[in-house]
Amino acid sequence: MVRIIVALVVLVAIVQGLSADLVPEGILPLALVVLGLVYAAIAIDAEDATAYLVVALAVGAASGADVLNNIHAIGGHLDSIVDQVSTALYAGVITVLVKRTLNRLKG
Repeated sequence: MVRIIVALVVLVAIVQGLSADLVPEGILPLALVVLGLVYAAIAIDAEDATAYLVVALAVGAASGADVLNNIHAIGGHLDSIVDQVSTALYAGVITVLVKRTLNRLKG
């Protein structure tokens, strides 16, 4: 199940990154958020999520810095795809937050 979610995130990120207007009504960004939430709920242990959180921060920072724009001809497209992947990763961070909060409330 986790591999399917990761494959869907990659596919949706590529489609949204390369042709944002291909699917109307903002369905693809919503799909990325939902997939990120579900992935983290299934695959991430909220009490030991350090590696996931570091990756999410690093990808978000690389996305925000537009580092791939320095590659001529395709860099802008690659940056657009990384932007979409960071959306899914950041959505997963929210799941980790909720899971950890619930764990703390349960005791």
